[in-house]
Amino acid sequence: MFVDSHCHIDFADLVDLGDALFAGMANAGVSHALCAGVSIERLPGVMAIAEAHPNVYCSVGVHPEHSEGEDPDAARLVALAQHPKVVAIGETGLDYYWHKDKPEWQRERFRQHIRAARACRKPLIVHTRDAADDTLRLMREESADQACGVMHCFTETWEVATGALDLGFYISFSGIVTFKNATQIKDVATRMPLDRILIETDSPYLAPVPYRGKLNQPAYVPHVAHEIARLRGVSVDEIASASTANFFRLFKDARP
Repeated sequence: MFVDSHCHIDFADLVDLGDALFAGMANAGVSHALCAGVSIERLPGVMAIAEAHPNVYCSVGVHPEHSEGEDPDAARLVALAQHPKVVAIGETGLDYYWHKDKPEWQRERFRQHIRAARACRKPLIVHTRDAADDTLRLMREESADQACGVMHCFTETWEVATGALDLGFYISFSGIVTFKNATQIKDVATRMPLDRILIETDSPYLAPVPYRGKLNQPAYVPHVAHEIARLRGVSVDEIASASTANFFRLFKDARP
């Protein structure tokens, strides 16, 4: 069985699939999924999906791209995280691709999320884009190792992966690892300790080969596992088993 450790099935295109989305998961052997929160305003929809499906969990956070809407402090995040289907804090982190001025508000928001994760003892889901040095620096300064977590949709170097691993974090690979030119990510996937690997779709984005360019969904996460298995010269069952065990080890509140 496989687990999609990061998806956005509350987004309209996937909501429109209705029961077909969950039937597709079952047919593909995808047993569970984590629907990551990206804003406080969208959170009720995220929680409603998790409440309606026993094999779906969710997280609470504000994506670093969001410059409008509620900007919660740590106490607010901790309060929201008391919902029984919330298993993590995030999606949080830094994104200097969309905010090239490297705004201080983004760094302060990340700090608040780390503090919330430490306070409620739930892992962090970290997004980083064009901001790896600052992301790791803030994680160290705020003792993110006390919360642990995952670097989701990883696209950085082995050196960045090592920095995250040193803090006790997991590394999650998306459909990008199946792309022909993703040599850096393939290298990291090959070198990763097996007990720190997670797989995800980040759907509705980044559909893996052979669906690249199309609408992504949790049913496609086995393609990520197949590519990692190919790179490492092991069976798909080994990657499926390890990544599933890793998911439930990290997200303890999701344990059956």
